[in-house]
Amino acid sequence: MSIQSLENMLAKGLDNALLRFGLGKGYLDTGEFARAAEHLQRCVKLDPGYSAAWKLLGQALQKQSLLDDARGAWQQGLAVAREKGDKQAEKEMTVFLKRLDKHSQG
Repeated sequence: MSIQSLENMLAKGLDNALLRFGLGKGYLDTGEFARAAEHLQRCVKLDPGYSAAWKLLGQALQKQSLLDDARGAWQQGLAVAREKGDKQAEKEMTVFLKRLDKHSQG
């Protein structure tokens, strides 16, 4: 589904975590990182247990050089992923955090 289709659904008053996740991922993929972060932040407000959204939110923030915010999103996402047993998201966010720490020290 295109970003425009998702935006149209949002404009019609449909608003849920899955829609916001789709918009966030769409904007992340097109390089519109601030818009991606905006939708992903709304997504995790609607569903704080959405580990994949935390992962993408961290990426969107990192792409804007908001490294502390990215770290916070990934740490929150890591806690959620562990709680849910989402091993893949847990593994990915652990790697992202290690890279961020390495980058901060470098």
